[in-house]
Amino acid sequence: MKEKGIYMASDMNDYFNKKKSESGGGKKTTGGSGGGNGGGPEFPKINFNMNTPKAGVIYFIIAVVLMMVLAKPFTIIEEGQRGILSTNGKYQDQALLPGLHFIIPVIQKVYVVDTKVRIINYASRIEANSNTSGISSKPAITVLDKRGLPVSIELTVQYRLNSQFAAQTISNWGFSWEDKIINPVVRDVVRNVVGKYDAESLPQKRNTIATEIDVAVRKNVSGLENSPAILQSVQLREIGLPVKVKEQIERVQVAKQEVQRAEQEVQRAKQDAFKRAEEARGVAEKARIEAQGKADAVRIQADAQAKANDLISKSLTAKLLDLEQIKVQGKFNEALRVNKDAKIFLTPGGSTPNIWVDTKNIRQRTTAN
Repeated sequence: MKEKGIYMASDMNDYFNKKKSESGGGKKTTGGSGGGNGGGPEFPKINFNMNTPKAGVIYFIIAVVLMMVLAKPFTIIEEGQRGILSTNGKYQDQALLPGLHFIIPVIQKVYVVDTKVRIINYASRIEANSNTSGISSKPAITVLDKRGLPVSIELTVQYRLNSQFAAQTISNWGFSWEDKIINPVVRDVVRNVVGKYDAESLPQKRNTIATEIDVAVRKNVSGLENSPAILQSVQLREIGLPVKVKEQIERVQVAKQEVQRAEQEVQRAKQDAFKRAEEARGVAEKARIEAQGKADAVRIQADAQAKANDLISKSLTAKLLDLEQIKVQGKFNEALRVNKDAKIFLTPGGSTPNIWVDTKNIRQRTTAN
């Protein structure tokens, strides 16, 4: 093999020298200079002799570069990913963190797994973004209620691979760990929770059911060995009821609305009656207050008159009465001078007032004080 390699190198050198001489002899010179080369380029001589140390090093470097390019003894892990290193089919316990990692070709291999948040939509209809990376769609979960009626549950589950135990999870569950952990747990929990209720009561207890499902799924997933997944949220989106149950619920709701409307009308009537009663009470109270005010006014006036009369009676004396009698008598005397036919009627005891009548005009009466 060595001699064969030497011969091949010699033949290649003869080949390039022949090409060089042919190139120089076939060209015509345009000037006087240039000699036999005719002014053409002069190719460097390449020595392919494997016996030289320099050629061996060059070939070794070329072989190493080719091997690195073809074998690719390194891998790059990006953010949101972990690398599972397999050596001769055995997984390493610790996952590779984001960055550049060198491996031994053929012997070692790296499997990249996604640790970002992933979503499973359980829905009756496949959504438009179901094929997006990290988002998958599955049929709605059909369960039986307490009486055996079929109920359809739609929900969204957000989760991600636990990067701390990514290697153990892949080793125990394989790369289809989601279908072996998340999907079965969610379906089992939904059946157990919804099966405790009647279909008619599901809409009213929606929040309670959503909380029970979330808590139960978290407990079952985190309770697995090495906590393979971290649950972000479980959102109850829709509760699909049978048609007959929906119609029954609608009838009940209509009846409740009628009862509420009747109760509102009764309350409104009570309020109107109370308002009218208060208005009547106010009118009666006003009349009573006005009557009481008038009675009080009369009483006050009577009391004042009585006090005045009492004061007047206490102020009257015999001499004062005689004086008043003299004054009245004087007025009568003056009247008699004018009309001598007048008749005078004196009250007993001579008290005033006395009455006199003008006989000329019997209709005319005059009361003198």
